[in-house]
Amino acid sequence: MTIEPTKIQGVYICTPKAHVDERGFFMETYRQDLLAKAGITDIFVQDNHARSLVRNTVRGLHFQWNPPVAKLVRVTRGSAFLVAIDIRKNSPTLGQWVGIEASAENKKQIRVPIGCAFGYQTLTDECEVQYKCSATYNSSGEGEIAWNDPEIAIDWPIKDPPLLSAHCRGAGSLQDWLKSPAAESFIS
Repeated sequence: MTIEPTKIQGVYICTPKAHVDERGFFMETYRQDLLAKAGITDIFVQDNHARSLVRNTVRGLHFQWNPPVAKLVRVTRGSAFLVAIDIRKNSPTLGQWVGIEASAENKKQIRVPIGCAFGYQTLTDECEVQYKCSATYNSSGEGEIAWNDPEIAIDWPIKDPPLLSAHCRGAGSLQDWLKSPAAESFIS
C-alpha cells in the first residue's frame, strides 16, 4: 500500500497493491500497521456503504463533531470524485480542499481526518462508496456545508446541476459553520 500525504494535514491518498492474475485480483484494503507507520492511528468502529444510482449525484459535504469522526473512503463500483475539506478553525489550510478520482479500477482511497468535511460526486451510474469511520454515527452531532460554497470553490468534474438530497440542498456555508459554537471542536 502506498500512502501519500496531501497539502492538508491528515488527509492522505492510500493506494492498495492489487495482485492480479487470470482469476481477478486480491488486495489488502486496510492495514492498521502500515497506516500507523504513516502516522494514521485511527481505530475504525463502523463501516458505511452508499450506492448512488445515477451519475452526477453529490453527497456532502458532511462531518461529525460529536463524537468527531475520521474516515477511510474508497469506491468499490464505478467512479467518484472524493473530496476532503479542512474546516478546522485556525488551520493554515482552513477552507482548502483535496479531491481525487477514485474508482473500482484504480482502487484509490482517501483518509479524511477529524476536522475535515467529506463529500463526493459520482462520475458513473451505479456507483458504490464504502468507508470506515472512527466513531459511530450521531445525528445530533453532525453538520453539513453546501457542496457549492463559493468560499471553498471545489472544482467538481461534472459542471451540470447535480442530484442532491433535500438535506444537502439546505446546507449552510463554511462561514455558518465557523460561527457555530460546535466549530470550537475542531480548532487546530
